[in-house]
Amino acid sequence: MDPDRIVVLAGGVGGAKFVRGLRALGRRTPDRSPDVTVVANTGDDLWLAGLRVTPDLDSLMYALAGVNDEQRGWGRAGESERVSAELTAYGVGWPWFTLGDLDLGTHIARSAMLREGLPLSAVVERLSARWPLGVRLLPATDDEVETHVVTAEGELHFEEWWVRTRAALPALAFRQQGVETATAAPGVREAILAADVVLVAPSNPVVSIGTVLGIPGVREALAATSAPVVGLSPVIGGAVVRGMADACLTAIGVETDAAAIARHYGARADGGLLDGWLVDETDAAAVEALAGSGIRTAAVPLWMTDDDATADMAAAALRLAAR
Repeated sequence: MDPDRIVVLAGGVGGAKFVRGLRALGRRTPDRSPDVTVVANTGDDLWLAGLRVTPDLDSLMYALAGVNDEQRGWGRAGESERVSAELTAYGVGWPWFTLGDLDLGTHIARSAMLREGLPLSAVVERLSARWPLGVRLLPATDDEVETHVVTAEGELHFEEWWVRTRAALPALAFRQQGVETATAAPGVREAILAADVVLVAPSNPVVSIGTVLGIPGVREALAATSAPVVGLSPVIGGAVVRGMADACLTAIGVETDAAAIARHYGARADGGLLDGWLVDETDAAAVEALAGSGIRTAAVPLWMTDDDATADMAAAALRLAAR
C-alpha cells in the first residue's frame, strides 16, 4: 500500500521513535514519500515556573529534528542544567522535574508566543519551522487539557505522579481537566477525514492515546474517515516497552497484554477505534485470540531498536491497512 496521506496518533518518546521510523520508510522511496501528519497528546502539558511545558510535543519535535538526548530518551542533547539549579535555589518550580537550559529556551519561546495570543497549534508550527522535521506536527487541541491522577494521597498532575512518584502511588483514576469544553486543534479533524491510513503509535493507551481520543471531535472523525485505522501494541510479552504504562492500564482494569489493549481500544465496526492491530511475534497467540473480534491482527517484530527496524514495523502496519 502506498498511501499519500498518513495520520499518526502519538504520545511522546515511543511515538517519536515510531514516527522517525515511518519517516525513514518514506525516504526509502522518495518519489512516493507520503504526507505525514502527527496528532500529539497534550495531556502532559503544564504551567511550571511561569512557562508552558509540552513534554510530548517537544519529544516529537526534538527527535524528528535529530537534537534529542538519545541516552535519556527525552530533552535536548548536550544539555546543561544551570538554570534549573538556580530555580531550585530560589524555591521555584519542582526540583525533581529538571529542565535543561536548551529545553528552557523552547519553553520561554513558546510561552512568549502564547502570551502574544497565538494558539498552541500556531506556536508548534513556528517552533517546528526551525528544523526540517519531514512531518506536520499538530497538538490534539489548542485548549489546556491536563491529565491529573487521583490517588489515595490526593490528586496530582500526571507529570508529578509519573516523575516524582515514579507511579509508585496506585492511580485510582485519571482525569483530563478541561476536556469536555475542548475542541480539536485546527487541521486535526480535517487530516483524519482526508487520510488514506491512520496509525496509532505504540504509545501509552491510557494517558497518551486515550487523551487524544477524549478531545471532542476526534473520535467522531475517526469513525467517519474512510481510512483504515491500524494500531501497534506498546506491550511485548506482557511487559511495556518503555515507561510505566502498565500502572496506567492496571488503574483502568486492563491487563498488560497485547490482546487486552486491542479489546480496550475496540473494533471500529463496533464503535471502537481499530480496524487492524500489530503485535510482536512473542504475542502471536493474540492473532487467534482476536479472531472474530472485528480487529484484523498480525504478528511482526515490534522492537524499535533503530530507525530501520521501526521502518519495517511501519511498513507492516501499512500492509495490514491494505488488507
